[in-house]
Amino acid sequence: MAVAGATTVATIAVASGVAAAAPAGPASKAAPSRPAAGVAALDATSAARQLAREKADLAAREQDRLVAEAHAAARREARRRAAARRARAAELAAARQAQKLQQQQQQQAANSASAPATPSGSPQQIAAAMLGSFGWSSDQFGCLQSLWNAESGWNPSASNPISGAYGIPQALPGSKMASAGPDWQTNPATQIKWGLGYIQSVYGSPCAAWSHEQSAGWY
Repeated sequence: MAVAGATTVATIAVASGVAAAAPAGPASKAAPSRPAAGVAALDATSAARQLAREKADLAAREQDRLVAEAHAAARREARRRAAARRARAAELAAARQAQKLQQQQQQQAANSASAPATPSGSPQQIAAAMLGSFGWSSDQFGCLQSLWNAESGWNPSASNPISGAYGIPQALPGSKMASAGPDWQTNPATQIKWGLGYIQSVYGSPCAAWSHEQSAGWY
């Protein structure tokens, strides 16, 4: 009866144009929305990547800044060292110059102290005072006086018109006396100094030179 009844009801429903509803089964759970979850995951990944890029850019800029500061510091240190080297070189050059000047002054002072003072007075007085510096005693002065009386009369401007001999010692040529001083043409002391040196090197003493003068007519 139950089957017959159900068939009758279905037949009636079809005949009347009403579809018979299937028996309702047990209720099922709704599935999660997959598109919405994917968008959220994509947004999170993009944000993470953007943050990573920003951090990388910041780190790169910081590294560049540190490198630039290191280069600037190195340039400053190089300039400081170069300036220090220039200052040191200038100090050393100034010290060397000062030492050289001091040595020159000391040498000049030593030369001045060791050099005998040029005697003054008449040419004969100057010659008599110079005899000792050449190792001769005063008894040589008589021979010297006779020698140069015969040669020039002790005239510092005496000039031989024939030979060209000049000055008190009658140097030939007169320019030889420049070895005794630049004022050889006018300074009796310069001429006498050269003449005594010549006598010493050639004859050994004024008396020996005077002896040769007497025998040969020249010395």
